[in-house]
Parts: sequence; C-alpha cells; structure tokens
Amino acid sequence: MPDKRHSSHYKPIVENPHSTVVAEYTPIYAAEQSYQSEAHLETAFIEQLKAQGYEYLPIKGEEDLIQNLRRQLEKLNDITFSEEEWRRFFKACLANPNEGIEEKTRTIQEDHIKILERDDGTTKNIYLIDKKNIHRNTLQVINQYGTAQGRHPNRYDVTILVNGLPLVHVELKRRGVALREAFNQIARYQRESFWAGSGLFEYVQVFVISNGTHTKYYSNTTRREHIREQGKKVRKGKRTSNSFKFTSWWADAKNQPITDLMDFTQTFFVKNTLLNILTRYCVFTSERQLLVMRPYQIAATERIINRIEISTNHKQVGTCKAGGYIWHATGSGKTLTSFKTALLATHLPDIDKVLFVVDRKDLDYQTMREYDKFQKGAANSNTSTRILKQQLEDPKARIIITTIQKLDRFIKKNKGHSVFNQHIVIIFDECHRSQFGQMHRAITRAFKRYHLFGFTGTPIFAQNAASREGIRWTTEQIVGDRLHAYTIVDAIRDGNVLPFKVDYVSTMREKEQIDDEQVAAINRESALLAPQRIQNVVRYILEHFDQKTRRNTYYRLHERRLRGFNSILAVASIDAAKRYYSEFQRQMESLPSDKRLKVALIYSFGQNEDIDGLVDENPEDTTGLDQPSRDFLERAIQDYNRMFGTDYDTSPEKFQNYYKDVSQRVKDREVDLLIVVNMFLTGFDATTLNTLWVDKNLRYHGLVQAFSRTNRILNSVKTHGNIVCFRNLEEATNRAFALFGDKEAVSVVFMRTFDEYYEGYTKNGKPVLGYRTLIQQLLDDFPLGQPIAGEEAKRDFVVLYGQILRMKNILSTFDDFEGKEILTPRQWQDYQSIYLDLYQEFRKSSEAEQEDIRDDLVFEMELVKQAEINVDHILMLIEKYRQEQKTTEEIQTEVGRVVQASVTLRNKKDLIMQFIASLDPGANVIDRWETFIQGKKKEELDQIIERENLNPQHTYAFIQRAFEDGYIEELGTDITRILPPVSRFSPDTDYSCLRERIIDALKAFFDRFYVLSGKEL
Repeated sequence: MPDKRHSSHYKPIVENPHSTVVAEYTPIYAAEQSYQSEAHLETAFIEQLKAQGYEYLPIKGEEDLIQNLRRQLEKLNDITFSEEEWRRFFKACLANPNEGIEEKTRTIQEDHIKILERDDGTTKNIYLIDKKNIHRNTLQVINQYGTAQGRHPNRYDVTILVNGLPLVHVELKRRGVALREAFNQIARYQRESFWAGSGLFEYVQVFVISNGTHTKYYSNTTRREHIREQGKKVRKGKRTSNSFKFTSWWADAKNQPITDLMDFTQTFFVKNTLLNILTRYCVFTSERQLLVMRPYQIAATERIINRIEISTNHKQVGTCKAGGYIWHATGSGKTLTSFKTALLATHLPDIDKVLFVVDRKDLDYQTMREYDKFQKGAANSNTSTRILKQQLEDPKARIIITTIQKLDRFIKKNKGHSVFNQHIVIIFDECHRSQFGQMHRAITRAFKRYHLFGFTGTPIFAQNAASREGIRWTTEQIVGDRLHAYTIVDAIRDGNVLPFKVDYVSTMREKEQIDDEQVAAINRESALLAPQRIQNVVRYILEHFDQKTRRNTYYRLHERRLRGFNSILAVASIDAAKRYYSEFQRQMESLPSDKRLKVALIYSFGQNEDIDGLVDENPEDTTGLDQPSRDFLERAIQDYNRMFGTDYDTSPEKFQNYYKDVSQRVKDREVDLLIVVNMFLTGFDATTLNTLWVDKNLRYHGLVQAFSRTNRILNSVKTHGNIVCFRNLEEATNRAFALFGDKEAVSVVFMRTFDEYYEGYTKNGKPVLGYRTLIQQLLDDFPLGQPIAGEEAKRDFVVLYGQILRMKNILSTFDDFEGKEILTPRQWQDYQSIYLDLYQEFRKSSEAEQEDIRDDLVFEMELVKQAEINVDHILMLIEKYRQEQKTTEEIQTEVGRVVQASVTLRNKKDLIMQFIASLDPGANVIDRWETFIQGKKKEELDQIIERENLNPQHTYAFIQRAFEDGYIEELGTDITRILPPVSRFSPDTDYSCLRERIIDALKAFFDRFYVLSGKEL
C-alpha cells in the first residue's frame, strides 16, 4: 500500500542540464512521524521514481528482463533484431559467460558501442547507452526481482534499468535498522546470485543502500578492491567484501548531506543527475576499479567547466577571472577530481590543450598510468623538456601531464613559442606550494589565452601568506575566486578521512624568563637538541610505538599479512635528524630483535622557509648539503641497503631512486619509522601510516598538511590519525584548524577525551554509552557460565559485544587505558569464544536457509582478528604449562580456552589437542610441532587426493604454489590439471559442481594448515 505521501505531493527538483549537484537543498520529509515498514518504504520510493518520470515494470524474472532489454535496445538504436541476430548479439556482447564484473564494467564505461553482425552480412553499431545525448536513454524501475539460479534463491528490492540493463540497484531496510545490514545483504547477493543465469546483474555500476533515514551509494568494485587488499582471491563474477567505510553520502553543493531516502530520490535519482553520474562522473581506472565521484567532486568539476565556458564567452581568457581554485581537504580525492576535470575540459570545442601540472614529488606512477590510459604518452617522467615540447607542438596531444619544474624550464627555453598563443587550460594539482608563486609569474608572462585553476587542501589566506618581494600573495590573488570548498571538517564528518588524536608530551622546562625573543629562540633550539632530551624522546617513542601504531594488530594488505601501522618522525633540522637517527640505533642495540624498529632517514638540501615552518626540499638535490651531513646520510642509506638488500647512495640519480623506494616501502609498511625534516610532510599518501611524531614548530597549512599524512582510511582498526607532539603546538594546532575548518572544527577534527570514551558522552543531544557502562551491561545481561537463550538475545549480544570491541579499539591508543580494561584476560577469551560461536552459528544457519536476515548481522571480525593469537604463543603456553608439571588434560583445557577465542586457530583445535596428547616427557615442543604438523599436512592432503581421485603430482605442486603465494588460485589451467579425467560434457557428470567441490576441499585444507606452518609443503 502506498505511503500517505502520495505521488502528487512529490515534485522533482528543477532539472538543470549544466548542474548535477543541486546548489542547496532543504530537507522536506524529516517531519514524518508515523511508523513505516520496509514494504511501505519501498512503495513510497517507487511512487517517487514514477513521479519523476521512471517507467515501472512488473518484471520478476530473467526471461522478462531479457525481453525488455531487447525492446529497449531496439528503441534506442532504431532497429528490429531478428531472432538469430538477437541470439548472437546477446550471447556474444551481453551475456558472455567468460566475462565478470570487471569486463562488464569496462563495457558500460569504455566500450558501450557494440557491433552487430546482421543476417545479411552487414554490420551496425548498437549503443548500450547514449553518452552524448543522455536523455535519449530510457529509465525504468523494477522491484522484487527473483532468481533461483544461484547458490541460493534471492529476491532483490529495487533495480533501476537503463535501456533495459540493470545499472543501479537499491537495497532497502526499514527505518531503525542499521544501514550496514543493507550493505551486507548486497554482499550476500553478489556471493550467491548476481552472477547467476545470464549474469545481467553484474552490469550494476552503482549500489544504493537505505534504511529510510540514511542513504548512501557506492560503486560495484568497492568490494572487489577491498577483498584484493585483504589478500583474498575470489572467483570471477563472485567478488565481495565488507568495506562499508568506502560508501558515500550524497549532498548539495554546500556539502550538506541529503540522507533521507525521499530527499535523496529527489536529487540523486533525478534523471539528469543519475545519467550524468553514470556517463560522466565515473572513472574506470587502469587497475580496473570503478570510482564513482562524490558530490563535492562533481560540484567542483562542474564549477571549473562552467568557469571555462563563461569566461571564454565574456572574453576574460588570460585573466584571473578565467580561473579559480578548489579548496578540497587533503585526502578527499583532489587528484581524481582534477583528473576528471582535465578529461572533460578536453571535450570543450574551443580548448586546444589541457596541462595538468604537479610537483615532481607528486608525480607518482599511478597518476601517470591513469593519464596514459586516456592518451598514450600524456604523462612522461623524463626530466628533459624535449618530450614536453613535442607534446605541446602535437595537435593530437589534447592532454599533457607535466611537472612544475619541467614546465618552468620549457617556458625559459622557448620564448615566443606558438603554444603560448593557443587556448590552454592549466590545472595545478597543489597550489599551496611556494614554487607556485614563481610558476604563476612565468605562466602569466608567457601564455596569452589561458585558464588557470588550482586544487589545494590548505589555501593561502592573508593569515598564513608568506611575504615574497614585500607582498603577501594569497591563493585568490594568484589564481582567482574560490569555486568550491570542501574542508577537513566536511571530510571528517562524512567519513572520507579520519579525525586526529593529539598528545602533547612535555620534554623540557623553561629554566628562566628571557626577554629577548630572538635570544630565547636560539637558546630554546639549542636546549631542544640536548642529548638528554633526544634520549628521552627516543625512549618514549620506543616504549609507546607498539601502542600508538597498533603493532600487535594483524591485517592483510595486497596479499601480505601485516603487523600494525607505521609512522613518521618530523624534526626541525638536519642536525636534529642526524642526532635522532644515531640515538635510535644506540638504544635499539640493547633491545630484543622483535622489539627493534626498521628506521629509515631521508633529507635533502632545502631553503626558503615558509610561514608554515616547512622548507621546500628537492628530493633529488643532495649537492647543496654540507659534507658532514651528506656523509651521515650516506651511512644511513648503507644501513637501509643492508636492511632491504638495495644499492642506493647520495648521488643524484641513485638518491632519487632511494626517495622512490623509501616512499613505496612506507606505503607497504615495510619501514616502521621514517625520520624526515620536511620531505614526505606534504602530498604523500600512505594508508598504513597512522602516527606522526612531531619535534618541530609547525603552523597553519604546514601543520594541517603534516597532520594529514596520518588520517587516510584503511580498515576498521585504524580509527584516527595519531599525532604525538614533543613541543607545545596546542595553540598553533587550534589556530590552524580554525583557519582551515571553522569555529566548530575542534569538535569534529579531534578525537574525544579518554574520559568521554570511558564514561560516555552526548552526541547530537543523544547519550553515547561509555566503555564502563557497556562492560557492566555485558556482565549483567550475559553473565559467563549461563547460556544465551533465544535468537533475539543472541542478536543483542552480538550488537553489544561489537560496540565494546569498537570502543576498546579506540581506548587502546590512550596511555590511560592500561589497567582499566575491567574484564580479566580470561573473561575476554570466554566472551570472544561466545562471539565466535555465534558467528559460526549464524553463518551456518543462513547457508542452510533460502534467505535469512541473520546473514546481514554485523560482526566486527576485523576487530576480533586484531588481537589474534598465533601458533608461537600457543607453543609457548604448552611449554610453560609442561614446566609447571600440569597434566595433559589440564594443558588441553587451558590451551583449548585460548584457541577457542581465536578466529584463525579455533578450526585447528583438534590438531592442537592431538599434538598435546602426542608429546612425550622431555620432548622439545618446537621441534616436535614441526614434525607433527608436516606429517598431518601430508596425511590429510593424501586423503583428499585419494577421495577425489586427483593427480598426486600436480596436486602437490598446486598446493606448494598456494603456500608460497598465500592463497588458492581458483582460475587458470593449474586447477584443471589436478582434476580427475572426466569429460566436462558428460551428461552424467556435473563438471562445474565437481570442480567447485574440489576447490572447496583444497581451500579448507589450505585454511587449516597455512597459519600453522611455513611455506614448505
């Protein structure tokens, strides 16, 4: 039954073909008070879509879906398929069984015009979607589409068809249900049935999830990319993950989120907006990942394109009025926005070329790949200007990526060049750098018909402008008006970057009051370099490193299992960097090997200190260093070479490669701590970096830029960026975030206090329970030793324990939390065992039933795994209990309790219990374990080979590769070599089921033994 808000009440927002994001939106539906079921919500949503011009279709199954697809493509392409033509076209171009999500995404994004071979031998272009005249496309809506062809029968909520293809899918939950449950339900559909049948639902580009109150969207490859980062491999067309953090809010151009489903529908689902998002504001990257732009990115892009068109018409080209700047917070995706802007600008008819200008430090491999994908040769890292000159002179080269340094050299060497008279768009990826002022003067003197645009996370205002030649230049004076802003407050509020936790650690006390500020500053810097103070700071970092960087946390990234995060130590001078590096080496000599850090050092010659306290360092230039500093750096690089087996030094070419290698190893979390003076404090992105140790004076944009190295989103364990200040930067920090945020910045940008998380606080007028209250509720409602009866109680336990895990994860980075955990280690083990038991129970029940909402219950498994117990710890426990002369039964009981609380070891409990029972008095536990587990591996693999009649030689080789690579490869010919000799076309054998069963058996074997032993089979 329709919601009382009848369709006649709905009026879509006025459609503007030049604006995808509405300028300002006032929520309409927040005042509704009556209860709304999920069915009512779905009906109201569909009614709204119909009022906005969508055609509703009562399609419930695949046959009708395919027939409608045929009719819509015939209509779009003004053609009538013969039966044979449709059969060939559908099978080859739309439902190719060898294509999965990635291939179908590439079809929609890059290959949407297919060739039809007609019965008479001629060919015709068939558009799947018209990207030039978007309103020629037909939008339809279906609901409760059912399929029984996957692993389990499923029924989907609402799907938007574009020319008959399902390109947008909407999953709804009733108001009051966690939004994440809708996300998890789509994950289940992707596992179980989107790929089934003809696989048409793998064409979905954008998913929308809503519980009525909150609505978000995300791309189809969000999960695939997440699961790749987790180091898992999944079958083509069956990719999934749980990366809820990478979903996005929709908003107006003033960054006000539009969350209610009906408000969301009136803006996001307006035909012009949705089609623009699908056809213009998606980027399919060189890594085959689909990125759907966020509203602030779209708004900024359209503001720039609009400025180019208007200023050209008003003959303002070559002036400040022809350009402008985009203020988007560091970490919010400026490079993607500027990349898409550059691509769209090349399509403007009057534009000759688009130059995308970056600093050499930011010209990373990924940026170059994206531009080269668009136009071969658009990006080159050659330091000479010869290639740049060739590109500028080539009329076919519409888009060029270059560095500030290279463009500067070109301008100086080619005065009067014809390109200076062409109509050029120049986009600076970062326009807060000091080089930009010099570059600006060179550009405006040389180019005559230009549009100059800058992107920055920290604009230069009057308050933070450095004086150059007696003038304080601001970003607005250099490039023009601010066209769009998305501040760090907006980014943190939307969850696109993390907030900061700032600790101020006092390391010295002023002995006397000194009136002369200059003398005081000199004395203070001298005192800050005192050996005793350096020793204390290094000791503090070593003692707190594990806690701040979560070194006892385990997670997977790019198929590697990592421990915790890593950090940067920013110091005030090269002299300070040298002293810190030496002190780390000295203090770590006495530490056991597992407590030593991999410390790297990098600095280069720099000058021109700005008002923010940063000096521009050239990563190639070590020639300006004094000899002692260069010699010291040479020795530090030799330490690095020994640590990683590399061959770098301080010569210009090898030092540049050292810089690149250090950058990559920090990103891959191979370096624990990097000591820098100024390098890596701006423009460097590493998701594994979570801590910045600061022993230098930072101000304004330099402070925000440096802090922002730590707050990239990675996983649920990384909840914030850690800043540990060894100087009193509190006032400077507050000033900086007030300038680049707003007066409310402090309440958004910084984490709450320990007491608030521990005792509770109020948010938006509602109480948030603290850790102490949550633990008390756990002890009162779910006392250990008493069974949890009933599904509702079990669900309540899962929700409560999940809250506790999230709160404990935050509190564990506070020094004050030690000794205040309330629960004993054994109680934690017992509660975690219950949690994992319920996880297994709910998963098994949902697999047995056709559809079960318990499958969508949120389990915080990433937070459980962070405190994972490894095999070494278990073996140590066994040895400890044997030395205490406990009986075999007692050891099995004690160790079993620990194993049961472990995600990775609990399904290996029987092996560990057998091992304990097999131990002879006096046997060496470690040596005996290796022998025992190798024997068990061979025994159980031989059983699988015999049971399934597999090829023994190929099976052993296949599993050996899996242990070396860290996963079972399910695709390719290797798996086929081990299968029994059965015809895949035999009517008596389901070849695909046989293959699936064997893969599942080998995966179970791999999961059982991989973490218990080394890479050798």
